Amino acid sequence: MKKLTLLLLVSSIGFSQNTPFAKGADVGWLPQMEATGYKFYDTDGKEKDCLQLLKDRGMNSIRLRVWVNPSDDKTSGHCSKDETVVMALRAQKMGFRIMIDFHYSDSWADPAKQFKPKVWENHSFPELLNDVYNHTFEVINSLKVAGVTPEWVQIGNEIPGGMLWPEGSTKNWKQLGQLLNKGYDAVKAVDKNIKVIVHVDEGNNNAKFREFYDNATAQKVKYDVIGLSYYPFWIKKDYTETIADLQFNLNDMASRYGKEVMVVEVGGEDDKIQNTYELLTATIKAVRNVPNHKGIGVLYWEPQGARSWSKYSLSAWLENGQPSPALDAFKE
Repeated sequence: MKKLTLLLLVSSIGFSQNTPFAKGADVGWLPQMEATGYKFYDTDGKEKDCLQLLKDRGMNSIRLRVWVNPSDDKTSGHCSKDETVVMALRAQKMGFRIMIDFHYSDSWADPAKQFKPKVWENHSFPELLNDVYNHTFEVINSLKVAGVTPEWVQIGNEIPGGMLWPEGSTKNWKQLGQLLNKGYDAVKAVDKNIKVIVHVDEGNNNAKFREFYDNATAQKVKYDVIGLSYYPFWIKKDYTETIADLQFNLNDMASRYGKEVMVVEVGGEDDKIQNTYELLTATIKAVRNVPNHKGIGVLYWEPQGARSWSKYSLSAWLENGQPSPALDAFKE
């Protein structure tokens, strides 16, 4: 009996330590890029599937955003439930692990804006609780029926100020806590093994993270992973000025709250290839360095979202349709 107990203990420890480090990308724009005729090429100039190009660079995980009733706008629309199921199935068939990112909006939700979906706008708070549960359950269950069980699900996207404003603002943490828990409960109702992420931006800002997750703790918010964004560009500092702060915050979050931590969004300037390569290398190292194997992954936000198509300058793609050498940071 003692031998069996020891064996189970060793195997459980081994599982937590041997789960592969997640290296990946958010590719929400990819279906629209392909639909509008954008072509992806390897370094030899031959056309290739974008997902294969990412896989060849060491990536093993794909993140997909979900909007409630999005428009058909090329860069600020799509990402509906049905489109997400198709994309997730395609990625999984290529061996990718899947992360789903709920914005709980019809378009972008981030620290500056957390607009309710149009069809939820006039709902009471009890109705909003049901909306979050039902929408979350419907999407995750649709994925499961299609044969895809995500490894991670984000309840909200970059929510230092809350979500579904004004009802779910951090000015009313009691309500925000209830909304987050409804999302958590819906995910676990589909599959209890899916890890739920709660995501805050500015991963180098420890004070912001402590304030948010202390409040989450006080409201008994349920989650498994602390998700961070890390964009030195947006705070107008080079990564060399903030990487130590990122490392401190990662370590502090893991120890203070007993959670796994993950950089779910990172990006560098597309025309500063060497700097972006070094940023990615340093970020991956920082997450891997979190004690007790609590640092579980790093994902680039829209690396394939070439500026010529998206007007976004923090992709990691060249003008000739080839991946930036910066992405080689994800190779072992």
